[in-house]
Amino acid sequence: MHATLDTVPATPAVRFQGVARHFGAIRAVDGVDLSIAPGEFFAMLGPSGSGKTTCLRLIAGFEQPDAGHIEIFGETVEGLPPYRRAVNTVFQDYALFPHLSVGDNVAYGLRVRGVARAERARLAREALALVKLAGMETRRPAQLSGGQRQRVALARALVVRPKVLLLDEPLGALDLKLREEMQSELKGLQRALGLTFVFVTHDQGEALSMADRVAVFNEGRIVQVGPPEEVYERPATRFVAGFVGSANVLEPAQAAALGGAARVSSLRPEKIVLLAPGAPAPEGTGVVEASVTDVSYQGPVRRVAVRDARGLALVVAVPAGAGTVALGQAVRLAVPAGALQPMEGEP
Repeated sequence: MHATLDTVPATPAVRFQGVARHFGAIRAVDGVDLSIAPGEFFAMLGPSGSGKTTCLRLIAGFEQPDAGHIEIFGETVEGLPPYRRAVNTVFQDYALFPHLSVGDNVAYGLRVRGVARAERARLAREALALVKLAGMETRRPAQLSGGQRQRVALARALVVRPKVLLLDEPLGALDLKLREEMQSELKGLQRALGLTFVFVTHDQGEALSMADRVAVFNEGRIVQVGPPEEVYERPATRFVAGFVGSANVLEPAQAAALGGAARVSSLRPEKIVLLAPGAPAPEGTGVVEASVTDVSYQGPVRRVAVRDARGLALVVAVPAGAGTVALGQAVRLAVPAGALQPMEGEP
C-alpha cells in the first residue's frame, strides 16, 4: 500500500516520487511517494529494516535511488553529493572529533566552506548558545555528558544553516529521563528556528509526542501518514494498530457484534470501560462478558487480558484506582460507540 499524502505547499521541502532503493534482492525502499512541508517536524517511524533510515540517507545524499525522483525545495538532487545539498544530518553516535574542542567541532563545517577564523568562532558561539551550551567552546567531547554531546552535534549541524535538518535516531543513546528532556528541547528548537526537521525513530512515543506528521514504514513502504492523533486513533492497517501503541484488532463479525461496522477494526485498550459489578452499561455501548486471563501492573494503569465464551480476546487498560482485578475474575466491559475504528487498509 503506497502512501496518500495531506496537501502540502506547491514546493515541498522534500519530495519523493516513486523512489526505490534496492540492495540485491532486498527492496529497502520500494516505490515511496512523500511530500514534507517547509517548517514541518516530520517523523519517519518503523521497525529496523522498514526503510526509514534508507529514506533519510537518500535525502542526505549518502545513498542514490535506483528509481524515482527526489527534490529538496524544488531542486532535483539525484546524483548531487551530500555537501551540495541544503541539508545536514545529526547521527545517533554524534560523530564528534575527540581531538578537537567543542568550538572547533561546531565550526568544522564552516572551516571546510572556507569561512574566516573569527567568523567561524562567532557563529560557533551563537550555535552553542542556541543549544544551551554557551561558554563550553574550549572543552573536549570526552568532558561532556551524553546529552551535552548531543547538543554539540546539533549545534554543528545547525551552524551551516541547512534548510532541512535530518535526525537519525538522535536520542537513542540517551537514558529515558534525558531522552524525554531532549524531546522537548528539540521540538522547542524546531519551532523557534522554523526549520524543516526530518526525524527517524523506531520509538512510537517519540514520534507521537514530537512530530507534526508521522509516516509509518513497513517493508520499504509507507503504510500510513498523517498527524499523530490520526495515526494513533485511526490506524489504517493491522501493522499500524500494533506498532503505534497497542490495539485490539477485531475481525468483521466481532466488530459488528459490538455495534461497529462489519469491517476489520481497531480498538484501543484505554477506550474499553470496566463496569462495576451490577452497574448498567451506558446507552449505545457494546457489552462483553468475559473472564480475566492476565493482569500486568504498569504504574498508572493495569493491562488486563480477558476472554469471553466465544473466544474473543481483548486487552483492557484499567486505571490503577479503578478497583481490584484478579485472575479468573468475571468482568463486564463496555465498548463505547465510536471506539471501534474500521481500518482503511484492511478488507
